[in-house]
Amino acid sequence: MENSSEIVSFVLAAYGNIGELKYLYFSIILLWYLSICVANTLLIVVIHVDRRLHEPMYILLCNLCVNEIKFSTSLYPLLLSQMFSDSHEVTLPWCFLQICCLYTSTPAEFCSLAAMAYDRYIAICHPLHYNVFMNTERVFVMILLVWIYSFLSFILSFSFIFSLKFCANTIDNVYCDHQFLIKLSCSVSVHSNISDIFFVILSIFIPFNLISISYMKILAVCQKTSRENKQKAVTTCTPQIISLSNLFVGCIFSFIDFRFLVGKGPDEVRVILPMYLLICQPVLTPFMYGFNLPKIRQSCKKLLFQRK
Repeated sequence: MENSSEIVSFVLAAYGNIGELKYLYFSIILLWYLSICVANTLLIVVIHVDRRLHEPMYILLCNLCVNEIKFSTSLYPLLLSQMFSDSHEVTLPWCFLQICCLYTSTPAEFCSLAAMAYDRYIAICHPLHYNVFMNTERVFVMILLVWIYSFLSFILSFSFIFSLKFCANTIDNVYCDHQFLIKLSCSVSVHSNISDIFFVILSIFIPFNLISISYMKILAVCQKTSRENKQKAVTTCTPQIISLSNLFVGCIFSFIDFRFLVGKGPDEVRVILPMYLLICQPVLTPFMYGFNLPKIRQSCKKLLFQRK
């Protein structure tokens, strides 16, 4: 057993010997990462340039897009750099930084959707008081609270990892994950047994309950309104519901140990399934909102095709 003081880096063993396929994998990952950054940045720019979109819902959407870029950047640059590495090593500080970025993005995603659901609740259920409850100052306070809550969720759940002593340095994955670090520690902390449950409660269960309450109240109001108002509510709420559903699928893949579910399948499947959230969600968000919300769709067309 190695001395814990000698562990200064980890080896990402899941890359294996990919040979000449590394050029293909590198191209696919780079293209996907650039697509995520361009799509989310375009949406942010469109909302910033078009003054008609300087409304609470679109400002909250900008925050969601920023989180998608952060979420992706916490993974893809590491994958790209490791493609041409012979050792597949990552230093301890960088590993901790990646875990921090990954596990602050998840609560930020759910909390951002909770803020957007609250915005839709006020707009649909209390339209006359919308400008009072959802002015610009309050929106920016909500965004600040989203990030504070996200970092607190991570710190309260996984801060014990930073004090662990490690007796091995081989991570059977393509990126750093807290569960693998716990397995490599010399002694299992009592906190590790409840950290995942605590994190799920803080980052998923609480925001989801807030979202559910908002949409149940929206549904109750929509049943009493005209068909036109129902259609408008469906148009604005559908992207959020789809994003939330996709998040749940990704979280299920992330928290279930797929080595038991697909142990007979190829290693690629075991590696990719837990990464579903990192692959799909950052692309889904800008395209869902960009193509489904009429104002954003019109502004995108104007910015890209009608500029003089």
